[in-house]
Amino acid sequence: MANQTSEDEVFNFSNTEFTREDLICALNEMVKEYRKLSQTFEEVKAENVDLKNSSVEPRSVQLGKTDSLQIELSKLKTKNECLRIRSSELESEIEKLKLIMSSWTQSSISLDKLCEIHKPSNDRTGLGFNASESSAGETSTQSYLA
Repeated sequence: MANQTSEDEVFNFSNTEFTREDLICALNEMVKEYRKLSQTFEEVKAENVDLKNSSVEPRSVQLGKTDSLQIELSKLKTKNECLRIRSSELESEIEKLKLIMSSWTQSSISLDKLCEIHKPSNDRTGLGFNASESSAGETSTQSYLA
């Protein structure tokens, strides 16, 4: 029985007469079995870690997405506030420009009225000339002398 080496064989430790070869073979068998079990243990351990990571990963991904969305929302709020301030500044500038334009429009209307009441350069009525008495070559002194 000590000379047979099969994987199904169980080593009988109750036998007190072991040869050196029997002990070496038994030790080699145990080392092989230990390596198989260690490899299986490492595979199961790695699978366990993967399962833990896969169950935690969606939460961390969701947290990461939530954090990035919060940051983006904060940036947008800041930009929105800046745009509101700029909008109010532009509205006040528009009001100032409306006042200036109103002033210019009023000035333009006044200038147009002045131009309407202004006499043409050849119109001499009201200056001591009589249109029926004066001729083209006469001056004001000649009309009074005649």
